[in-house]
Amino acid sequence: MAGNELKEYIFNSGISFADRLKKVYNYQVVHNPVYRDFSNVFGFNEDSDIDVESVPLLPIRAFQLRKITTDSSAANLIFKSSGTTGVIQSTHHVADKSVYEAAISEAFYSHFPQEIYALLCSMPGYLDNPYSSLIWMATFLIKNDSSGLSKMYHDIENPDEWISDVLSQGKIPLLFGAAFGLLDLIDQKKINMSNQIEIIETGGMKTHRREMSKEELRKHLSDGFNVDPSKIHSEYGMCELLSQMYAISGEWFTTPHWVTVTIRDPKNPDRICEPGEEGKIGIIDLANFYSCPFILTEDKGIRDETGRFRVLGRWSSDNLRGCNFLIDRD
Repeated sequence: MAGNELKEYIFNSGISFADRLKKVYNYQVVHNPVYRDFSNVFGFNEDSDIDVESVPLLPIRAFQLRKITTDSSAANLIFKSSGTTGVIQSTHHVADKSVYEAAISEAFYSHFPQEIYALLCSMPGYLDNPYSSLIWMATFLIKNDSSGLSKMYHDIENPDEWISDVLSQGKIPLLFGAAFGLLDLIDQKKINMSNQIEIIETGGMKTHRREMSKEELRKHLSDGFNVDPSKIHSEYGMCELLSQMYAISGEWFTTPHWVTVTIRDPKNPDRICEPGEEGKIGIIDLANFYSCPFILTEDKGIRDETGRFRVLGRWSSDNLRGCNFLIDRD
């Protein structure tokens, strides 16, 4: 199956996830040399009977060490993680931006329909990164708003006037930004919020502030913007993925139909943790079929009986299990 056919296939919710997973896995082991070598380490190949529990998950740090792609031609887009000086950035080579656009649109608008919401995107910490996937996503959503109401925060002079304008046109103002950047807005007292607006925090953007739990963050945002906690939502994504997950009015994330999340035992990533047991977040994002859809993150999380998950922070660094071959050799 060619890449353009695979795109239509993975976004078709009428096909079982298991069948879509097998198609994407076979595509990966044929066309992605890095993932093929990794999968072979664990005894899997194109003929293997693969499922959600058995598919090998590539440690996310592989995106720092190798070019992870199924396409030898030039990438449509290149995304890089933000990072402090001296830290190797992850690089995501995106062969077809239309796949990213499809993933953004279907997941985001299923929660925040265009006809109801207008976006105000505040992401100052990412503006200095020309390879930011978050900035690319925000720009896409703004351009895709036919009403012209959605804006970048730095492009408007008076946020209160923008809010009034959006409300007068019968839409809900939706403030979308990195968590710690939103806290800076509270300190600056530049926006007079009320319960007429909603907020999406993306996590990320480490600044001088200390780390805080999601519970603490939601309380700070609720108190600082004078917004009911039920109107504060969270997004979970990263530059190595093309799909985003959302927690609506709380801390429990759900996935779009082409994504599955499991929690893996950090000492034995083959083992899926029981509901409520902490482990590393493992993600199968079928939209990543041009790079790698099977990723073991370094984020700590738990899952409930229904498949929802929470993000609890980061695991400390450890060795790349089974991935010595990822390090470039002379």
